[in-house]
Amino acid sequence: MTPMDYFSILLAFLVAGIVAFAATPLVKKFAYVVGAIDVPRDNRRMHKTPIPRLGGLAIFLGFLVAELLFGTMDRTMASVLIGALIVVTLGILDDILRLKAWIKLIVQIAAACIPVLYGGLRIEFLTNFNLVSGERFLYLGYLSIPLTVIWIVGITNAVNFIDGLDGLAAGVSTISSLSLLVICCVTNDPYVAVVMACLTGALVGFLPYNLNPAKIFMGDTGATFLGFLLATMSVQGLFKFYTVISFAVPFLILGLPLFDMVVAVFRRILSGKSPTAADRGHIHHKLIDMGFNQKQAVAILYAITLILGVIAVILALYGSSAALLVLLGLLVIGVIVFRIFLKPEKKDAGAPSAGEAEKTEEKPEPKE
Repeated sequence: MTPMDYFSILLAFLVAGIVAFAATPLVKKFAYVVGAIDVPRDNRRMHKTPIPRLGGLAIFLGFLVAELLFGTMDRTMASVLIGALIVVTLGILDDILRLKAWIKLIVQIAAACIPVLYGGLRIEFLTNFNLVSGERFLYLGYLSIPLTVIWIVGITNAVNFIDGLDGLAAGVSTISSLSLLVICCVTNDPYVAVVMACLTGALVGFLPYNLNPAKIFMGDTGATFLGFLLATMSVQGLFKFYTVISFAVPFLILGLPLFDMVVAVFRRILSGKSPTAADRGHIHHKLIDMGFNQKQAVAILYAITLILGVIAVILALYGSSAALLVLLGLLVIGVIVFRIFLKPEKKDAGAPSAGEAEKTEEKPEPKE
């Protein structure tokens, strides 16, 4: 990458951040006008006063302005933006009207098909883990189409699943986006690097309004947009490598939302519920019930995402052996930090749990 590429990345980051930061107060007023307000009504919601949704619209605006100014507008990127616009429009309607899950799923599949079928964005190769085979990679052929659509729709909803505490989904997405940005810079991919700079900047501009105590939520508008863009760009920037990182790195970068979504889906199915039935069993709920307050829970999940992102970068640069050593070192540090600084507070007998106490003061998990 040339110095001009790095300059474009920096400008894209700054412009996206400034636009998102300036647009968020306007979006907040718009949310009140159209009635996109999250009112606490159940035990999954941890705030006691109504909070406006639609914050994701500011993120999208910041990203879009910067991408149009500094990005490469080819057939693939145009198809991604069209799909993203559909997802954002769906999110706005859902934040206002609360749409049925099956309606959202159909529209998300249609949006995912645009970059896959029109833009040619496909997961064509995967690492072959069959040790007796002489082939290092599996060519997917026509299976690449449904597999890529499933990946995009899955990540789109995975980010939405973890949007349950102030600043959680936005912060996790910021770390994931930054990890992908670093990898693209060191692997000489300015195309995706600029896109990730736009997204990271827009998220940084929005975060001051979304950190605890949140003044606005990103809503489905933001969570599904973030998931859609991270999914499509991971295909464009990572799955095209003919190395082990074509499989491992995307799963590391998006590991936390993926893990939470898979566990949630299996948990609901095994209990006889619909996979889309919202509950209070997500990983952030578990941390709250363990005695952590909301800021501590978010910090822990940020740290996990950061660890996975660092390992992904090390894996992309130096291979699996170096990544394993880094993982072991970070695990040791994590245990020490947990025991010293993040140990949950002991509760007196008869005192309400942290989860019960925070139901009246902090943020909800949006309806899935």
